[in-house]
Amino acid sequence: MLADVWRKTLFDQRRALVGWVGSIVLVVLLYAAIWPSLRDQPSMSDFLDQMPEAFRSLFATAGADMSTPTGYIQIELMSFMAPALLIIYAVGQGSSAVAGEEDRHSIDLLLGAPVSRTRVLLDKALALVIGTVLLVVVTGVALVLEGAAFDLHLPVSGVVAAMAHLAALALVFGGVALAVGAGTGHAGLARGTAAGLVVVAYLVNGLGSMVDWLEPLQRYSPFYQYAAHDPLRTGISYPALGVALATFVLLVAVAVWGFRRRDVRG
Repeated sequence: MLADVWRKTLFDQRRALVGWVGSIVLVVLLYAAIWPSLRDQPSMSDFLDQMPEAFRSLFATAGADMSTPTGYIQIELMSFMAPALLIIYAVGQGSSAVAGEEDRHSIDLLLGAPVSRTRVLLDKALALVIGTVLLVVVTGVALVLEGAAFDLHLPVSGVVAAMAHLAALALVFGGVALAVGAGTGHAGLARGTAAGLVVVAYLVNGLGSMVDWLEPLQRYSPFYQYAAHDPLRTGISYPALGVALATFVLLVAVAVWGFRRRDVRG
């Protein structure tokens, strides 16, 4: 199994992945179950209209209508909660992919197998992709099936598009954690760097339309690539998705370079 590092990594994560799957299913179920009690409440839309513009920019998708299933899910789940959950998973796995192995003193076992450092790193990145995609698929399926059970009908094509952009968003920040962890060997630094970039990118995207000096930077935020094109309603934006995936590939390349050039802690 050591020759297939990605399989070993996913095998080691199996209990955690089961917990993540169960948690996501329950979170989606909670939002779906609340929908029938909110859909006929005009006060919710009025509440959004009365929010300060800065709060609407940060926590509500522009143009979303809370009285529709799509608008409700955009605001209540896809604008913050779903990205937060997937990013937490991806950053955690990215930071522990190499640096975590060093902290557990298991890196020598991996490097002692008949595989190169490059192969180890790429297999770790593959395990990160597979785990992230698995959770995104679970989220999408739960939205469609659990939503239908509570009359929360969402377009399947829109859900697929939103999930594709969600996966790409999580992988970008997971890639940051992977690159920092592989280059430094410090999982805490990797998590902290990625978390800091998440906050900065979220604020830049949310406030970019309001703050003149942030506006030129807004388009470079991964959250802009994720949400600005409103994939749940309009479908996949291939340019935005391509930018996010290209960023992840670049970060994996940086991780390979950083891992190959330094001494590791056994």
